[in-house]
Amino acid sequence: MNRTEKQFLENIRKRELAGDGEAVLVAVSGGPDSMALLHLLLAVSPVLHLRLGVAHCNFGLRGEESDGDEAFVRKACALLGLECHVRRFDTKAVAASWKKSVEETARLLRYDFFGELCRERGYALVATGHHSGDNAETMLFNLFRGTATSGLRGIRARQGRLVRPLLPFSRREIMDYLEEKEVAWRTDRTNAGVEHDRNFIRNRVIPVIEERFRRKLSASLQRVSEHAGELEEFMERHIGRLVAEHPGLDLAGGKLHVGTLLALSRFERKELFKRVLQARGLPVDSRTLRRISGLLEAQPGRRVHAGPGVEVVRKDGFLRFQAVPPEPSAREEL
Repeated sequence: MNRTEKQFLENIRKRELAGDGEAVLVAVSGGPDSMALLHLLLAVSPVLHLRLGVAHCNFGLRGEESDGDEAFVRKACALLGLECHVRRFDTKAVAASWKKSVEETARLLRYDFFGELCRERGYALVATGHHSGDNAETMLFNLFRGTATSGLRGIRARQGRLVRPLLPFSRREIMDYLEEKEVAWRTDRTNAGVEHDRNFIRNRVIPVIEERFRRKLSASLQRVSEHAGELEEFMERHIGRLVAEHPGLDLAGGKLHVGTLLALSRFERKELFKRVLQARGLPVDSRTLRRISGLLEAQPGRRVHAGPGVEVVRKDGFLRFQAVPPEPSAREEL
């Protein structure tokens, strides 16, 4: 193995991204990142005894180019002796029926397909080619949207069955590896535009900052991402201890004792509120957290809107997260 392959293997072992003998489904678009991921996994497979398979999604968004990507991936898998699973989607039609953006629809279709293959073909893990540049892009995107600390964690190296073994590697390191190994790849020209926010960050914002600060942005954001992840892990354990020690903090029931909350720091209170909201499938933003926090200084009986169908009311010494009764219809009012 060369230097990059050894670093790749070390990262997998260090972060426990794949166990000995596991079956890994590799998401391959045909682009440089996914082709590098595929060849790196092939290089370390004799050591980790991995069983590899490939999944390719043809979203039909670029006509002949999309079909060319599919043909390229099929041929690469045939040459490497790997099973190739391909699924074609009429993405625009599905997006219209779901009333979602094309990008969000493609993401949902992709991961539904991966989940189906894992269930039916016995894959334990799904590996994607996200690298440090993707992580920097995601963190900046979250930052511009007004993220909380958790959003600065960026892309996780492991999330359920999803693993991202390339996360510590830069795009430059990936391209150097492909050149050294003489691995071919396909170019998606839509990634070069600036119409979408993520493309604008990738193609305009990050290059300007990297040029000014000598390519330090991605590496610096990667460190921030790791620190944010460590903080999140600490807070999960800390909140778990708080809830165990204080019966008045009933997150599942959405009932939090005001006196107990007032004895905690503002940061701890907001972390508790976040978990109650998330348990109810509600979005978490700083404005909502401030409104809920304000109830601690309000008179009993005051209430605030916390999200679709949920309100928080201060009552009997508790903050209670409760369902909002539906508005009576005009017919019922008669």
